[in-house]
Amino acid sequence: MNMEAAKPLDCPYEMNDLLELMVEQEASDLHLQVNQSPTLRISGSMVPVDGPPLRAVDTKVLMEAITSDSMKEQLKTRGGADFGFAYLDRARFRVSVMKAKGNYGMVLRTIPYEMFSLRKIGLPDHIRDLLTRPRGLILVTGPTGSGKSTTLASMVNWINENRDGHIITVEDPIEYYHNHKHCIVTQREVGNDTPSFSEALRGALRQDPDVILVGEMRDLETIEAAVSAAETGHLVFGTLHTTGSARTVDRIVDAFPDATKDQIRTQLASSIVAVISQVLLKKKGGGRIAAFEIMVTTTSVASLIRENKTYRITSEIQTGAQHGMITLDAHLASLVNRGIVEADVALEKAQSPSELKQKFRDANIPFTEI
Repeated sequence: MNMEAAKPLDCPYEMNDLLELMVEQEASDLHLQVNQSPTLRISGSMVPVDGPPLRAVDTKVLMEAITSDSMKEQLKTRGGADFGFAYLDRARFRVSVMKAKGNYGMVLRTIPYEMFSLRKIGLPDHIRDLLTRPRGLILVTGPTGSGKSTTLASMVNWINENRDGHIITVEDPIEYYHNHKHCIVTQREVGNDTPSFSEALRGALRQDPDVILVGEMRDLETIEAAVSAAETGHLVFGTLHTTGSARTVDRIVDAFPDATKDQIRTQLASSIVAVISQVLLKKKGGGRIAAFEIMVTTTSVASLIRENKTYRITSEIQTGAQHGMITLDAHLASLVNRGIVEADVALEKAQSPSELKQKFRDANIPFTEI
């Protein structure tokens, strides 16, 4: 047997070259999987890099180029690891490494260094009024990859520039780095600085915070701690993987045992300031834009939450424009009417596609009939 021939060839890709390509192409994600060329997500579409498909040895080499020993140990014991890292001064990335069919795979997501203004990400100016509240719970929700982290970072940055106080963030991993401006900012990473979101939240209440950001409200303990913090005089930001305000409230309530559901409804009715639900869409001509549903808690909305009538929240949003509310479908229709996105793209994200189709028909806006 020719031992020289049995040696694996050198990896045909350099990690730094792939990272540079991500920056140059303004890609949101990079996928590295065995039997597939490195693939970029650009404006929502998957674009393979010119070159040979990755072998198992290649993904291992690329993984080892950016993964610390502690993360490798976590990968070995848990089958996956998530972390953030910086590429020179060009960009930051959130990395998810996993084992799949016995091989290594990776997904890298770009985290822009630039902090976007609230207006630039598409949020209306009145959102700033919510960020001046001394207490309460503001939820930013949406599916994975919908831009929740960017929205939250923009909100925290606005507070950092326009208020004084102490901001504590608990994230997994830390994505956007915040410098001290008018506020002191403490950023804690689950796994490195604290064992869990719930533990960090309990500790945060002893650290004189004014604003607390919870990267993910993923379990009952964390939800309880977040709601408690909002009730006791702190402005709390949290995320859930839900679409729509009514579903978000229901998801929180459903996390609690039946005996305590009425109590949590009462707590949510008094503590939720707003729910901002978002999706990302392809723009005409390239790039992506967020569409939002915005619910602001009024006396009427609070009563619906308290009385377990969340199915009527959408109606409140539809008639609540004077409070800064808008439904997701109304925002989608606005983006189409302004020529920013195609009608077919908007319909893919609509809460009520049939109703939105009728609006398009009435306005003679073309779309694909199925």
